[in-house]
Formats: sequence, structure tokens, C-alpha cells
Amino acid sequence: MLGVSQTARDKAHPSQQQPSAVNTTRASIDRDGASTGNLYPPSGPTSSSARSLAASAANFAPRGSSLNPSVAPGSFSSELRSQMNSSRAGSRADLFNNEKLEENEATMAEQKLNALREQLNREMKIKEGSENMLDALNSKKAKQTKEQRARVENELNASNNKIRELRQRIAEAQAVKLPPSTPTRSRTAEPGAHPANGLRSPHSVSRSGAGSDFDEPVEQSPTFSLTEILQDLEVEGMGPEYYVSRGNALVDLFRRHPSLKYDLVWPVFGLRMQVMLLSDAREVVAAGYRMVRYAISDVSSLKKIRNLNTDYLVITSLIKDRKADLEREQALKFVRAFLDVKGGVNEISRAVVRAIAAVAAQEDDRLQSMCVETLAEILLRCPPLAIASGALPPLSEALNEGSYKSPDTIANTFLYLFDNPQQRKYLRSGYDLEVMFTAFTDPTAGTESLLKQNSKAIARVLRSWSGFMVLGMHDFRAIRSLMRSMVLPQPMIKETVVDLVFILLRIKPPSWATSFLAGRRLTTYGRVANLKSISTSNSSGASSGAPPLMEDEAVEEQSFLDHYTALLLSVLVKCDLLPNLLHVAKNSEAPLTRKTCLLIGEVLKLASRLLPQSASTQLPLLPELFAAATQFKDDERFISSGIVYQISQVSKTLYRMSDGLPGIASLSHDNLTMLAEEQQKGNPGVVIQDTVFRQLLVESNVLNSSNYLKWDWDTILKMIDGPLQNGKRLDETIRVSKFMNRIMSFYRPFKNRFADLSSNKNTQKYVRIGCALMHTLLQSNEGIVFLRDSKLLRQLAECLAQCDPSSGLTSADPVFAPYRLQTTLCAGYFPMLGVLSSDPKGLELLQRWRMFNMMYHILSHKQRPDLIHLLLLNFDYTVPGHTRVLLEQALTSGTRETRIIATKVLRKYATRPFNEANRNHDKVDWKWAIRKLVDQLYDPDVEVCRTAVKILEKSCNKKAYLEYVVQCRPAMDHLGEMSAPLLLRFLSSSSGYHYLDGLDYISNEMDDWFLGRNDTYVDLIETSLAKAFSDHADEQQQRLSMVDQAQAESMEPESHLPPHFYRELARTEEGCRMLRDKGHFAEFASTIRDYGMQSADPELLLKVKGCMWAVGNVGSMELGAPFLESCDVVQDIVKIAQEHDMMSLRGTAFFVLGLISRSIHGLEILLECGWDSNLNNRGHSVGFCVPDNLSRFFSYKPWKHTIAPLIRLPDTQKTILTPPPPMPARPPLEKEELPPAHDEAATNQRIVDLIVDLSNIILFKHAISDLKQLKLRKAPGFRSPKLFKRIIAMLEYNHYRLPIRRMVIELFDKSVLRTIVFEEDTDTEEEEDMLKPKNRIIEEEENASASGDESRTERQRSVSNATDTRSEARSSREVAGGRAITNKFGAGGFGTHVSQLGVGSNPSRNGMAQEGDSSSEEEESSSDEESQTGGREASWASQPCR
Repeated sequence: MLGVSQTARDKAHPSQQQPSAVNTTRASIDRDGASTGNLYPPSGPTSSSARSLAASAANFAPRGSSLNPSVAPGSFSSELRSQMNSSRAGSRADLFNNEKLEENEATMAEQKLNALREQLNREMKIKEGSENMLDALNSKKAKQTKEQRARVENELNASNNKIRELRQRIAEAQAVKLPPSTPTRSRTAEPGAHPANGLRSPHSVSRSGAGSDFDEPVEQSPTFSLTEILQDLEVEGMGPEYYVSRGNALVDLFRRHPSLKYDLVWPVFGLRMQVMLLSDAREVVAAGYRMVRYAISDVSSLKKIRNLNTDYLVITSLIKDRKADLEREQALKFVRAFLDVKGGVNEISRAVVRAIAAVAAQEDDRLQSMCVETLAEILLRCPPLAIASGALPPLSEALNEGSYKSPDTIANTFLYLFDNPQQRKYLRSGYDLEVMFTAFTDPTAGTESLLKQNSKAIARVLRSWSGFMVLGMHDFRAIRSLMRSMVLPQPMIKETVVDLVFILLRIKPPSWATSFLAGRRLTTYGRVANLKSISTSNSSGASSGAPPLMEDEAVEEQSFLDHYTALLLSVLVKCDLLPNLLHVAKNSEAPLTRKTCLLIGEVLKLASRLLPQSASTQLPLLPELFAAATQFKDDERFISSGIVYQISQVSKTLYRMSDGLPGIASLSHDNLTMLAEEQQKGNPGVVIQDTVFRQLLVESNVLNSSNYLKWDWDTILKMIDGPLQNGKRLDETIRVSKFMNRIMSFYRPFKNRFADLSSNKNTQKYVRIGCALMHTLLQSNEGIVFLRDSKLLRQLAECLAQCDPSSGLTSADPVFAPYRLQTTLCAGYFPMLGVLSSDPKGLELLQRWRMFNMMYHILSHKQRPDLIHLLLLNFDYTVPGHTRVLLEQALTSGTRETRIIATKVLRKYATRPFNEANRNHDKVDWKWAIRKLVDQLYDPDVEVCRTAVKILEKSCNKKAYLEYVVQCRPAMDHLGEMSAPLLLRFLSSSSGYHYLDGLDYISNEMDDWFLGRNDTYVDLIETSLAKAFSDHADEQQQRLSMVDQAQAESMEPESHLPPHFYRELARTEEGCRMLRDKGHFAEFASTIRDYGMQSADPELLLKVKGCMWAVGNVGSMELGAPFLESCDVVQDIVKIAQEHDMMSLRGTAFFVLGLISRSIHGLEILLECGWDSNLNNRGHSVGFCVPDNLSRFFSYKPWKHTIAPLIRLPDTQKTILTPPPPMPARPPLEKEELPPAHDEAATNQRIVDLIVDLSNIILFKHAISDLKQLKLRKAPGFRSPKLFKRIIAMLEYNHYRLPIRRMVIELFDKSVLRTIVFEEDTDTEEEEDMLKPKNRIIEEEENASASGDESRTERQRSVSNATDTRSEARSSREVAGGRAITNKFGAGGFGTHVSQLGVGSNPSRNGMAQEGDSSSEEEESSSDEESQTGGREASWASQPCR
């Protein structure tokens, strides 16, 4: 916001700011000073004497009288209105200063808060650096780094204290309420002082309460405030800050009263705007742009603004130098405001866009990024205007050179235009997107930042159908060049392309990737790491090949992502991905070689899972690599042999993690007890020799030192997971050594060792080892006895008692204080309690110390929601007992947030897979979880119900769970549309079908889907796919591996694809029978056949998409596949996928074909059409069908590009309607051929010729020197408005760089622009008739006002009546002979002077008239063109933007 700092004069007299206008009368010297503008004395002693004078006047006045005659309260005086009016002029400035003071206070508070946040960020970085330094020192010898470690620990403690203090200060700053913005009535500072009139009002309830008009200021009418501000802007001779403050006040008024701008009287408001925009002070011009921007309401207001000749002002402002950046920025924001109005892009002039494009092409300009973004938005809204104005070259340069730091936004604009067949012609098929690949193919052009920036944009382009199709043109020329760039010798390009392939194929490296890339061998890895990797892979669906343990697969976003990845992988393989990766592996350094080998292994695994067998069987052969490895006479064969070995080891490890361990995929979702049993069965480390165990005790270094920093925690974890699970070995360790006692002492809360450690990624290992220790102790009776007798559980119970209000125990610094739970490892005790709650013996230990009683009290008091959430998220609810009772209490009586979190906890138990072969599968906890979720459907909070519906919907993917949910017979009428996805899941079973049929749900829902819901589904599924393809979804999936399972499931993105009614209906025979009776499938097939290939009507396109999704969902079911064969609709969908003009519709058809390929009949039909899919181990199709011939799918041909000269813009998008006449060919101008000064016509023509030569790089310097000489000779053409408009026309219709535009405009005198804006050039009336529409909007308003005030609103009359006299006088002077507006900005300030002029009273105007007479012949010669253009003026606004 533009603001003016408070002057010293304002700061010196805050006591004189009286917002109330109805106050008692003051000394006449004050009112007179205010009326003359000298409201305040200068400073120093004078101000103090003024205050003493006022004080003495108040003290010596009689008790019942005043220095000025006044009236008693309640009586009427005729002088009251005059007194109020005379004091308003002075109080207006006081009011504004009051408002500015309050704004300054709010700004200072915000600045203080931002400073505190910056300090907090700085301290967090210091803390992180200290922790990293401490971890590095821990790996060295303790004696050598003792002092350094002490200093780092002191710094870490100081940083923690500082962070705690800053967080408290930030919380206090946010809690402080700002004072009200409405100025309150000022009271006398002294308690014994009386009002100035000497009358004391009696104390009453109304005066001191809320009913007094004198105590509470009445808000001023907005129309009256607007009139006052406009009157203030007429004051002459004031400084720039005066007008800036009034402009800001007007902006604030528009913000508070948005409807006020609809009632503006534009002749009055427009005049103030023009005067401000013509000021010499940059701050005033910027305030003028801002004021006009907030006055924009609709397209009609934009037309009124343009009729005030703002195009010339904006052009001149944009091309100014860096000193006027404030003015340029506000001018650019003013242009961008046109884009916020519907249809406003049709009112943006080509000359303005040319100026913006010139700024965008200037690399060192501060506004370059803003101009690039503006050009991209204009290109999106109106491509003809952007292309005709030269906006495409700056956008292409921004993509190529990396000057714009967010190239994906420009790429999104191109992708949108490429998708539309009608707008595709404005872009070039082989250049606009391929320019991003220049950084990879040109070794001299690519820097590291540019490569990473363009790789991100390329990934964004390849994740959209329009970008994929465009890059697939010309036989995948751009993608082939990207793959071949890995042959270049630059390692930076190779590594960037390898990373880009990882991102494109959505390959997430396994847990052992870091150690492998560091140079370690791939031998054996712990089962926990494998389980974590497989769990992550299963959650992402990107790298796991194990089939999910469910009977019916749900349509989820991961299947569509994998389908798209299969097509992308096919294209990359065709573009020689593997040969180029082998070249990188053979000719790079060791780290990059290992990363490339890992990528090759992942690509081969991905190809075997996604691609058809015909395309994936030949890939693992790698003939070039094996041929090089068998050249025994060549020494380079060792390199190839090493690569073969690494790829083999990577492939074996990946296979061992997925297909080699089929049972582990189900264990990744189970509880920690089952995991430990499986580990103990397959872990050979449980039974080891005594010598090996003693060696491990020595290597752990626990027996040698009590300092935990010297312990080898990896060895400790190995012992806890291995031999200590044996009861006898554990008992021996407890009795003979101090190993277990020291470990347990480290975890005791009151030892302040584990509890005081800061929480970060490096200290989380202590939490994991603590959980493993609790689990190991529960495996044997000796461990349980040891845990029962230790002080750990007793101290944890005491810590909980400190947070229990009913216990009576208090502490000044509790262990489980909120700040300690956030910053230290105190929160790590709750996962340990969760491990104990997973075993019945552990529950007995918790009950022994009455911990559940304390938890019940904490939950019922609701004072510690953070503690409650930690308990709920970490407990295990497999074993019935107190934990389930605690969760049930949270589900029913907790706060809203607690109930939502408790509901999300049930997700883990309601969606976990199970093996039906297990005899005890009916006894597991999933039935209890489903019952509780059904109960949550009746919660009074909508969000809780929505969460329960989503979890139940996901659990219905398993048939047994679905049958049990239907058996519970939930009533969901009160949920409305929220319950629709869950009810659709009920259709998947016969019992659910009959249940819904009894409720008369199926027939009504089927009619709704056929009539409109089918089209709505298109928007839902496209939104879900867009979320799944976005970078944010990928980053969120990567972050899920850093939190525990319950939190990961609660943070799961809501981007799942909604279920389709016809898909669920086709799962049962009853549903297929009903679908056949209704005949809906035949209607869908007929719509696809009749309207599938058209692309002009958006409604028909939406209808076709909805029909295709319905056909695909029905065809994906085995019971619904016969519908495909009966209607022969698959061939029509294949035709759309291979021949349609709209690229996004091809993508929809591609996904629909993937759905059809899930059924056996559908896959057989697709095989006949040239599409194939891969099969899983059971012989079922995975649904990832791709065309056998990729060139048939990527079949777009280059289109004809529409160049800029062929584009015809409507007149509303032009500043100069008639283009400049073509210049005849002539030889270069010589310096001695300059025309004489008295020949004005020849001089003007020479100026035009020289400006034409500025676009020639050879004649550039000569033209500049001649123009400077003409400027020194004071050529009269530089004061001619007619010549200025001709030059503006040349700048509008031709491309000139920014420095040239600035130099050309600066050649002309400043008065020329003023003359054009105020239309004072009477000699060019005929030309103005050609340039402006005949029926001007201002004249329509004047005619409307002349007809009467009945057609105007009350606000319009109130705004205009205050200036009726002034407006009538001004209009009469304009008719008589024009007006002269004198700018008085220079040293004296800013203002306007309207003088009463007679005929010939202005010598400058007479001179201009004479010049117009001398050029009348030239105007007559162009009268024919003007008469031709006059017929087109009425149709300007009716021409649409194409």
C-alpha cells in the first residue's frame, strides 16, 4: 500500500487531532489557522506556547462561559452549521493523520511479528547445525573432542532456550488485539478539565454507556467521504504526500464500501484521475494508478477509463527507467486488473501489450518476471491479442534462458492452448515446448540451476496429455534428444537426466539405496528394512509387484498412474533409454555409475510389471553390454563385467524384496507383535555362541562407560533384536553385567538423559531402540519380571500423574509439558507404552501402576489435547481391554478434534488385510473397528461422519468387510450426498443390492446418474487425476515414510477416485439384469458412436466423456464385459484414442481402454484392435494396456501456424485504429541532408524516417545521433500531438526494444501528452473522430443527467450534487473555448487551476490552432480513410476476441 510517512509537524501535535465535529467551540485562532492551511505552528517553543495559551484560556474562563459565545446543549443555533463547516477543512487532515497513526501501529505490530519469526527460523537453523555437529563429534574419539563437544552442547542448549522464548513472544504478539480502526472521541487528558465551552454535562448512564451520540462517533456517509476526498484533490500547491494520502484514503474507502465504485460520476472522478496521472511526482502517479484500479467494477467502467486516454499514460509509464519502478509497478497492476474483470481482456490495447512485452524481453529489468506472468495470462485469455502484440518471443526466451524462475507456469499456458484445436494454431508445433530441451542438448548453454529448473518443467509437461502428445510429434524428436544428451561428456547433464528419469517413472529408491550409492556391497539386509521398503512400495504402488490380498480390486488413482507410467516407459524404451543409460554407466564416475545401475534395475523391474510380455521380454538381454563383457582381448571388458554384476545384484535384491517374500506384504500392515514373531522365527541371531555374545557386550561399550554418547547403538539394537530375546540369555545378562541396568537407567525420565534430548531425525534411533527393548522384554518371563521391578514404569506413571488434575501431584516443570513434547524426546515414551499395550502382559504392567486411571482423568478433563492425541495414536487396540475403552470414550465424549483423530485411528484396523485360510480370522479386531465406525456415522459433527464414511468405503474393498458393514445395516439418510460413495459400495454384493433395493435406492440413483450425475463424475475423476499427477502428491507420498503408520494413514491425501455407480452395479448378476432392462448401456454406446469425434461443443464433449467412463467401468467387470461385445463400442473408443483432435479426450479414451482391459472379454477385443496388456501371476490382466504401434496413438501432424500479421484484432484492442502507412524504400539518410528548421513538414517526415531506422541494427547509431541533433534544434514536431500519435502507432504495430521506446518517448515534450490526454488539440478533431467512437459514454451520462435525476440513484445524486456548480461552470468553459489545466507539481506541489478563458486568451492555444490551420490540407487528404473507418465505429464493442 502506498503510504506517506508522518511529518514532524503531525508528530509534534497529536493532541490537536479532534475527530468529533460536534465538539464545543474552540478559540477562533484555531479555526482560522485550520482554514488557511497553517494548522500547526512550526515546532519547538512555539508549539509549547500554543499549548500554554490554550491551557490558560481554559483556566481563566468563567465556569459557565467560554471565550466564544456558545449555546446550551439541546438548543439550536444558526451559527452551528457554519462553525462545523469552517472547522471541517482543518479536522479533515487530523482525521487522516489519526488513521495513518493507527495504520502505522498495525504495521509496526506486523513488522515486529515478522522479525520474531525470522529470528525463530534463524535459531532453528542454528539448532539443526548444532545437532549435526554433535552427531559428527560423537563418531570421533571422546577425548579429542571433549571441549568442542561441550561448546556445541552449550550452543544447542542456548538455542533451545532461545527458541522457547521466541515461541512464547510470538504467541503473546499474536494474542495482542489491535486497537479499533474507528477513531474514538478524544477526552481531556486531565481528570479535572472541562469541555471548552465551560459547560459540564451531568453524569448519566446514557452518557457513560452505549447510548450517547457524543461519546460514540457516528460513521460518516461513504458518499459524503467520497465527495470530501475529491474536493481535497482539487486543492492546489500541496506536496506529493498530500495527494498520495488522499489517494490512499480513497482506496480505503473503496475497500470498506465496494459497492461505492458502481455509483461513481466518471466526469468528476476521471478528471481527478487524469490530473494525478499527469503529475511530475512518481509517487502521485503511482497513487493515481492504484486509485483507478480500485475503482474498476465491470467492463463498462473499463471502457470509461480507456475513453479518458489512459492507454497513452500506461505506455509512457511502463517504459520509464528504474527510478520510476513504483510507478511502473502500479501501472502494470492497473493493466492486470483488466484481466480480473470478465471480458476485460477485450479492453486491453495492443500498444499496452507491446510495452509489456518490451519490458519482459529486458533481462535486467526488475519487473521482468511480473511482465512475463502477465503475458502468459493474456496468452491464456486471448491468444490473438498476445500473438499480434509479440508476446510469444519473450515467453520462449524465458523458457530457454531460465530468466523466469517458474517455467512450469508458462508451460501450463502452452499446454492449455495445445489441447484446444481452435487455439492450437497460434503456437508452433515444433518449437514452443521443445525450447526447454536446449539446456540439455547444448553443452555451453546449460548451468546447474537452469538444468534443474527445466527438468522440473519437462516433468510437468510429460505428466499432461497435451504436452505428451506434442513432444511425441516428429517421431519423438524432443524426447530422443533428451535421451541422447546423456552421451555428452558433461557429468552434470548426465546426472540431471538420470534424476529426471527417476521422477518421470515415479521410482522411489529402496531403503538400501543410500548405502549402495555410497559404495557398500549388496549382501544381506535386515528384515525390518525390507518390511519398511515393501510397506512404502505398497502404499505408493510404484515399485511393488506383490498383488494385494483382496478379492476385488478397487479403482484407485495408483492404477491409472501406473497405466500412464506404462505408456511413458514404452516411449522412453523406444527412444533408446537403456542404451544411453549403459553408456553413462560405462563412462562415468563411480557414484553416477552406481546410480545408473540402480536405475537400470528399477527400469527392468518396472517393465516386467507394467509392459506387455511382447515388449518386456527382450529388455533384460542387454545385448550391447554382454557383447562388450565377452570381449576377452579388450581390457574394457572389466568395466562391462562390473556393470553386469551390479545390475544383477540390484535386480536380485529388488526381487527378494517383492516377489521373493510374498508373505511380508501382509505383515507390513500388521501389529508389532506379529512382526516380532516372524522376526524371531527367521532371525538366526537369537541363538549365538557365548563367545560371540560376550564380544557383542564388549563392542557395545556399555560396560566400559556410563556415557551414552560413547555407546555403539547399532550393536545394542543387534543384541536387543537377537540374543536378548532368549529368556535365559537375558537373565544371565541381568545378573552378571550392568548392561540392562544402564540401558534402563538411560530411559528413566527423572535421569534427564533420554527425556532431555532434542527431537530430530538423528535422535529418533533412541525411540526405535526403546520400542524394541520393550518388545524384547515382553517375550520372556525374565524380561517381564525385570521390567516390573525397574523404576521406568513407576516414573512414567508419576509423569502422567503430573498431568492428571485429579491426582494431586504437581510439578513446576512436568516431563510431559507441551513444549517438551514438541522439542524433546519425551514424546518417545508413548510409542513405548504402545508396544506394551500390544501384549496382555504389558497391559497388566500398565494397570499395576494405575496408568489407565490417570489416562481416563486426562481424557475427561480435556485440558491436554496434545497428550490425548499422543495416547490415541500410539496405543495398540488389538487386545481387548482398557485401551479399547479409552478409545471408545474418546469417540463419544471427546472434543471435535479428538473424535476425528480417534476415528482415523480405526482406519488401521478396519482396512488391514487378513488371510481367510486362518481359522481365527473371525476373532480379529476388524469387526470391532467396523462397528465403532458405523456408530460414528451418527456423530453430530459433519467432519467426523465424513471421516467415518471414507474409512468404511475403503474397508469395503474386501468382500468380507463389505458383507459385515451391510450386516450392520447403517442408516445414512441424514448424511445426504456424503454417504453416496459408501452406498455405492453396497452394490458390490448381492446382500447389499437387496438391502438397497428394499430402500428404493437403486432405481432413483440410476435415474440420477443417467440424467446428470454421470457428467458430474467426469469433473470428480479429472480433479482426482490432476491431484495424483501433481508434484505435491509425490512429495506428500515421500513424506509419509517419515512418520508412523497411524499418522501416515491420517495424513493420506484425499485424491482417491470416487466409485462409479455402473461399475458397482455390474458386479452382481442382479445389477447386470437391471442395467440390461433399463437400456442405459446402449444409450452410452450410441452417444459415443454419434458424437465421439466432434470437438466444438463443450457440452457434447462432457457428455461423451461421461459415457466413456460409464462404458469403461461396466466393461472392467467380468459380468459386464458381454455388454461390450453386444454394442461394438470398443472400436469407437479406440478410434477416439488414435484420431481425435483434442488431446485430453485421447487421454480419457486411453484410461477407459485400460479399464476395459481388466476383463477377459475386453482384453480379447483390444488384442484385435492392436492393444495389449500385461498379465499377473494368476493370468489376470493388470489393466495397463498400451498400443502395439505407438505411432498410431501419437499420430498428430504439424498444423499451420497463424503468424501475427494475419491476425485481425477488434477495434477495442487498439489504441490507434489505422496502422501507419507503409514507408517506401529509400537509401540510408545522410547527416548533411537534415531538412531546414523552418520546414516543419520535412522535419516531421525526417523524424519518422529516423525512428524507422532505429529498428535497423546497421542504421541504429546514425539514427540516434540525428534524432539528438533534431532535439537540440528544438524541432517543432516534438511538440506536435499529431506526430506523437503517429509515433505511438509505429510503436504499436511494430516491435521495438525497451531502450528505444524510452528514448523515442522522451524526445517529445511533456506538454504533448497532457494535450492528448485532455484532448486540447482542436486542430485534430477529425482525427480524433477517427480514433474515438462517436457515441462516447461520457456524453451518454451527460444526456442522462440532463433528462432528470429520476434515473440516478441516491448515491449518484449525493456524489454529483456536491460538485454540480463546479461541473456546470467547467462544462460551460469547455464549450466556450476549452480549458487550461496548469500542473503545479514541480517544487510547489500538485494541483489544477481552471481559469475562465475567452477566445484568444491563451497564446499557446492560438499558436496550436495556427499550426492546425497550416496542416489542414494534410488532414483533408486523409478524410476519405476517416469516412471509411467511421462506419466501423459502432461495431467495435461487438467483435469478440477469438
